[in-house]
Amino acid sequence: MKIAFFSTQSYDREYFTRYNTGHELLFLEAPLNEHTITLATGCKAVCAFVNDTLNAAVIKGLAEAGIRLIAMRSAGYNNVDLAAAAAHQISVVRVPAYSPHAVAEHAVALICTLNRKTHKAYNRVREGNFSLEKLTGFDLYGKTIGVIGTGKIGEVFCEIMKGFGCRVLAFDLVANRTLEAKGIEYLPLVKLLPQCDIISLHCPLTEQTRHIINADTIVMMKTGVMLINTSRGALIDTGAVIQALKTGQIRYLGIDVYEQEEKLFFHNLSEEIIQDDDIMRLMSFPNVLVTSHQGFFTDEALTQIAQTTLQNINDFEAGKQLVNKVV
Repeated sequence: MKIAFFSTQSYDREYFTRYNTGHELLFLEAPLNEHTITLATGCKAVCAFVNDTLNAAVIKGLAEAGIRLIAMRSAGYNNVDLAAAAAHQISVVRVPAYSPHAVAEHAVALICTLNRKTHKAYNRVREGNFSLEKLTGFDLYGKTIGVIGTGKIGEVFCEIMKGFGCRVLAFDLVANRTLEAKGIEYLPLVKLLPQCDIISLHCPLTEQTRHIINADTIVMMKTGVMLINTSRGALIDTGAVIQALKTGQIRYLGIDVYEQEEKLFFHNLSEEIIQDDDIMRLMSFPNVLVTSHQGFFTDEALTQIAQTTLQNINDFEAGKQLVNKVV
């Protein structure tokens, strides 16, 4: 089967080529949108990522181009118009899980870096400055951690933070009994937020969770809270968070995702004028750490993404049941 891979980077080519099982892979650097549909001409499937555009117009164009399968090489699929895909009889598959440890561990890395200011210490020492001034951190031991969303990634994150000796509170629609048995306490969001020294987001993006962190929920938080987001950018109302950083309500912010990231992340913009005022404002704060959606970026995760995606395609081609089918 000929497959058009959109928004590809060098590592996509490396891992999908390594685990390819005989398909013809067309790697395209361009994102999938209304202007690039024709690049998939002659293909039966497209492989897309979280920042590709798969709205009704794009899906209609894909169907007219003969595409019968959309293979997402991600767990998230909120950028796909599922109703349009169903209407045009295009199947949508995804990678439901890939090394949840990768993202959970990256969230911990953001916490430790912000807390102990290792990024600042590294730059100081490189310049011959061995001063400890303004590098004071705090013990994680004994702190209260709030985890919003306890799926596979959230579960791993909870277990890691328990290992630090933290008290871990959780919010989710359904409690994880395994976590409860390990001492994780589930609370309503309004009761969780005021108690936490650190809040980490691990829930999917839905209409119910969009901007779950907003002006109203921020005022419920403990003053000086640390906020971490390695899930989806739109879980956070960026404007409200910027205001809270200015007042000190939020003392630390670590994000690996951003609401408008499709215009920024995965691209080298070092020689360009970045037009996004919100991301530039965030990057101006000394207590904000931004990474560019690299939480998933481990060898184990990339291997699982490639293998699962290709298996989804194999099953579709063979007419087998699609175990990772979304629609």
